[in-house]
Amino acid sequence: MSEIIFIEKLYLCYPIQYIYMKNIRPIQDPSRPKVYIETYGCQMNVNDSEVILSILQDEGYALTENMDEANVILANTCSIRDNAEQRIWGRVDQFKLQKRRRDGVVIGIVGCMAERLKDKLLEGHVVDLVAGPDAYRNLPMLLRAITPENPQIDTLLSHEETYADISPVRMDRNGISGFVSIMRGCNNVCSYCIVPYTRGAERSRDPYSIVREAQELFDNGYKEVTLLGQNVDSYLWKSEDGEQVNFARLLEMVAGISPDMRVRFSTSHPKDISDEVIHTMAAYDNICNHIHLPVQSGSSIMLEKMRRKYDREWYLERVRKIRSVIPDCGITTDVIAGFSGETEQDHTDTLTLMEEVVFDSAFMFAYSERPGTLASKKYPDDIPYEVKTQRLNEIIALQGRMSLKSNEREIGRRLKVLVEGPSKKNPDELCGRAGSNKMCVFPSRGEKPGDYCEVEVTGVTSATLLCSRID
Repeated sequence: MSEIIFIEKLYLCYPIQYIYMKNIRPIQDPSRPKVYIETYGCQMNVNDSEVILSILQDEGYALTENMDEANVILANTCSIRDNAEQRIWGRVDQFKLQKRRRDGVVIGIVGCMAERLKDKLLEGHVVDLVAGPDAYRNLPMLLRAITPENPQIDTLLSHEETYADISPVRMDRNGISGFVSIMRGCNNVCSYCIVPYTRGAERSRDPYSIVREAQELFDNGYKEVTLLGQNVDSYLWKSEDGEQVNFARLLEMVAGISPDMRVRFSTSHPKDISDEVIHTMAAYDNICNHIHLPVQSGSSIMLEKMRRKYDREWYLERVRKIRSVIPDCGITTDVIAGFSGETEQDHTDTLTLMEEVVFDSAFMFAYSERPGTLASKKYPDDIPYEVKTQRLNEIIALQGRMSLKSNEREIGRRLKVLVEGPSKKNPDELCGRAGSNKMCVFPSRGEKPGDYCEVEVTGVTSATLLCSRID
């Protein structure tokens, strides 16, 4: 998954039942012990925090935005890059101040960093609780068992856990877009990636529980659902009586809830995205025409070393297929600069692939070696920092030009946009996303978040489509 930094201070809510969400809006209850949660990393972590909140609220906790009044402080963490972990260590120092000021405050680290570092997080006697991504059901028990002399740790990975029977408490503020996890873990073991070691083996969730959760969102006014997995294209659920549901079929099932509910998904893997998925997207107007398709490198040599299981030509063929079936499909990507042994030619191959594809946008990073991965054991992190930085800057500059070029192709097109709220720069304008995931800005006529608007693209920047109203 692409790294997106979220720091969410969540609201107070009541527990949620599995089949239908009775209360998805924040409800304050000052009589309950309070938990404060910060979430870092990808959308999967955001969804995990919603699961954690549901579990803790069932045990009587309420969520607070104010860390100064929290009885329990949790950081839901990311390990995908070293600087993500460094942010958490910085926050632990801040949490330490809470323990000094108030007796009985519990500090917990959960998620991927907890799974990777385990007992190391308990050194220094600041952290009281360490729980991996498959241990969230045990959080109430672990919290009850904590004493000053006995911190608690549970980092056991599971082959079955999907939290399918837990309806997450929604943390978003606008009630428009919700995340639904369809699977957990990953089997790909790309040589640079820590995810298989922190989230375990791949397992797919019961599709009927996914559809029920998406239906709950729609019934409560949500207009968009994003299906989440480390590799959604490899989703495959099998029942005991032989029924099978693959990702294309799951997309169809969720899209069939209502034509008024948009469906998105993340993340796709170039080796697995099938023609069936592409044609299913084209067949449903409410499945958004956007695919996040991480390439990581444009060099087949680097891709083999990364264990991505496709080469440059395979990737370009998949892009051509997508655009032949869905000509207006938005395509975004991830790119790593300076992987082990990367030559100037490998770097050039990445630049030329970016120029050929013309991605709408990209998450771009310098390679960050993660301890415990195959690359850390087999391939030296041998590209100097200055070279990595130079190559990354070239990639970022090129993507800026490609984003502008991609957006310029939209001029004159008419788009259906889901309103997210007022524009940050002009309160008389609204902003929202087209199906391609491109951000649009356009004049307001009093619409509220969650409304749809028809617009025409009249101008662009590298990040935004500037639109006029046609409805």
